[in-house]
Amino acid sequence: MNNPALSPWRESFKRHFPADSIPAACLRGSRDKEGLTQAQLSEATGIPRRHISEMEHSKRTIGKDTAKKLATALKTDYRVFL
Repeated sequence: MNNPALSPWRESFKRHFPADSIPAACLRGSRDKEGLTQAQLSEATGIPRRHISEMEHSKRTIGKDTAKKLATALKTDYRVFL
């Protein structure tokens, strides 16, 4: 038998939130944790607010350079956005 409590977190995430992409959810969650608006994150990173919105809605991928900018502003590891 498969025990859901022992499944990797990414599998569990996809089971509970199939419409969301993991990088998008990590970006939204990290931004919320830091108490920043999209506009404030845009200002801190130099990434257009529209692009941040598109990344949070899985309409734009997050490349490595962008992930590093986001991670610095959001005080997290850039790999969570990839």
